[in-house]
Parts: sequence; C-alpha cells; structure tokens
Amino acid sequence: MRYLFIHQNFPGQYKNLAAVLAGDPTNEVVAISKREQDLIKGVRHLKYKIDPDISPTTLPELKKFAEYVQHGKRAADIALKLKDEGFTPDVIAVHPGWGEAMYLRDVWPDVPQLHYCEYHFHPWRGVNAPAPGKQIKMTDAFRTRSRNTLGVFSMKEADWGIAPTEWQFNQFPPAFREKMSIIHEGINMGICRPNEEAVFTLPNGNTLSQADEVVTYVSRNLEPTRGFPQFMRAAERLCRERPNAQIIIVGGDDTSYSAKLSNDKTWREHLLEKVELDLDRVHFVGKLPYNRYLALLQISAVHVYLTTPFVLSWSFLEAMAIGCAIVASNTPPVTEVIEDDKNALLVDFEDSDMIADRVHEMLDNPDKAARLRAAARRSVAERYRLKDCLEAQIALLHDVAAGRKPRPGFYRAKVNEEVA
Repeated sequence: MRYLFIHQNFPGQYKNLAAVLAGDPTNEVVAISKREQDLIKGVRHLKYKIDPDISPTTLPELKKFAEYVQHGKRAADIALKLKDEGFTPDVIAVHPGWGEAMYLRDVWPDVPQLHYCEYHFHPWRGVNAPAPGKQIKMTDAFRTRSRNTLGVFSMKEADWGIAPTEWQFNQFPPAFREKMSIIHEGINMGICRPNEEAVFTLPNGNTLSQADEVVTYVSRNLEPTRGFPQFMRAAERLCRERPNAQIIIVGGDDTSYSAKLSNDKTWREHLLEKVELDLDRVHFVGKLPYNRYLALLQISAVHVYLTTPFVLSWSFLEAMAIGCAIVASNTPPVTEVIEDDKNALLVDFEDSDMIADRVHEMLDNPDKAARLRAAARRSVAERYRLKDCLEAQIALLHDVAAGRKPRPGFYRAKVNEEVA
C-alpha cells in the first residue's frame, strides 16, 4: 500500500506507526513536514518552508489563519509534485492542527483522509479555563474560537478522525465524534521498563541511583499549563523538610502552551525569585536525550506529573510504564488513567502543600510505593501497549482506505492476518 503522512513536525504522533509501515517492503511511505531531519528509515521525507513574516493584517485572529493557509499551500504544492510523479496514496494520515490538510482534497479528491484530532479548543474550559478567581478576557475567547475554524474545516474534509484519549475525543462537538475513533499512539513497554541498574549523572558530576531519594518532574517546557509554579512551591517545602532529597527538573525555558511573561523572563527565572530552593539539591537539567531521560525515570523515587485539563503527555504514560511511583494532578485526562491509591496518588492541581504532602507519603511508605509502581506499569500494559495500539491504528487505516466505516469511540477492531 501507499501511505502519505503529513505533520509539520513529522514524525510526531506517527513515529511508531510510520516506522512499522515503512518496515514492510510492500509499502511505499512518504511524509511531508517542515522538519529538516530524516528520522525514519524507509520513509521518503519531503520538506517545505514557510515565511514567518507573512501577515495580511494586524488582527491576531487573521494572522493565525494566514499561517494556516501558508502551511496548507506549502503542503499542497508538494502533494501536487507527488501527483505529477505518479504517486497517489491509498490513504492520507494527517495532523491538521497547523493547516496542512486544507487543500489536500483538491489535489486528490478521492483519496481517503484520516485526521489526527489532538485537541478542540474551547474558550471557557480545558487549557483555556481562567485561573481560580479570575475572569476570561473576551479577546482571548475570541482568539480561541477563531482558532477552531481550522478544526471545523478539517472535520468537514476528513473521512475519519482519531483521538488518543477519551477526554480529548469528548472535547470535540458531538457531530464530529460520530466519525472519530479513540486509539492512543502506544507506549513501548520494552524500552520504558524498570531498571535496577540505572544511574543518572548530574551536571555537577555526581551520580544518582535508586538508592537515592530522587524526586522528578518532567515537562517539555517549564510553564503553568503543566503545573510548574505549583511544583516549585512544593519543592521549596521538600527542600526544607527532606535534607536527603535530590529534586531533578527536566524541561526547556520556552513555552509550549502557556503565555510568556510580559517582562521577558522565563517562568523558571520568575519562580526562582519567588521561592527559596537549595540549588545544591535542586537540579535544572534542561531537555535530555531520550536515553538519559529514561535513566532518570528509572531511578526516580517519586515522579510528579501536573497538568491543567489538556493533552496527556507521553512522559506521563512512559513514567507509568517504567514503574514510577507517581503523584499526579486530579485533572482530566489524568483521571482517565489514574485511580487514587490504586496506581498513583492524586492531588489538587492548585494545592502545592498537598503535592508536597503526598510526595512525603510516597517516600515514607516504600511498601505503598512498590504496590503503586507495579499497578502503574500494569495499567499501561493493559491499555496502552504499543503492539496493541499499532494493530488498532493499522486496522483503522486499512478500514478508511477501503471505504469501510469504522465504529465511533474506542476502536478495538480485531486485526486480520494481513495487518498482524
């Protein structure tokens, strides 16, 4: 079969799926993206560039739409070249969140499209919900609603959609959910696994292992959407109350989902002025290579994961698969995966004292921590094992390609011998 993947940061959510399909010599796999690197063997990777300065207006809502149009036109230009070469995919898997899907139907009117439905924004809830005690700004609400025009357009053109979690699925309007399935990308349990021999070397040269009292926090970027301010206040208490604790914070200084500060400071710089930390025992290690990140989670005594209601981080499920003892926020979609005191401990997202208390509880009760570690890994194996998720994804791709209507909601199609 011929597969076309389109994602501005390919492979993104298609990393494992594209690799499996490209590993079959009977398949032809092509990808279109902005990313410069060729990351997956066997995938023909075609790149485009956009002009970051293009803008027809000073209205931020229309500036964003101009970016969507530019992404759509660049992706379509490459698609037209592929068509001229004689390449017509059997199915297109596309993440439409930046606009790349806008004009694909004009290039290949009859080719089925499976859209990755990561998130439908709402002005009043989820990641855009106002902080406690504050009202949402109407300008922010207008901008968010304008942003969803792309999602509405996408679902009109999509033959089917796929969302990774039930909560993300439920953010979409009911009419959209009638042609969407729920399948996670999957977690590689063979790579994300416990390792008693793991060690992690700090920037100062000291080496830590499971024998140490290591508290970990991981986020792509250190920002409020992922509870960084609350964690920093909890870390302040832990520094005072646990003299042997080593607190390791992974993440960059940019913002992925939160607003930047108006004073040009990073959230890390801002919060370091607000809390007192023992910086001999609190280590900001930035963004880590994947093998070092895994080693860190493998030595973690307690891993803290916090998020507003938003997209579920891969790092959270990977930490569960590794068998971390997790303290997590009592927010969706975390609660889709976690049951308090069954496979982790839940906390109020806003309550930094509760976060510190439950870290204490986990560190002071090794038997409880061991029980929760085993249950966390078991939960991922039961629901998010990579092999199972890939089989469901490929079955869905084949159904869409063949014009068979899949079932909305959770997709548990029995995989036929061709896919297996």
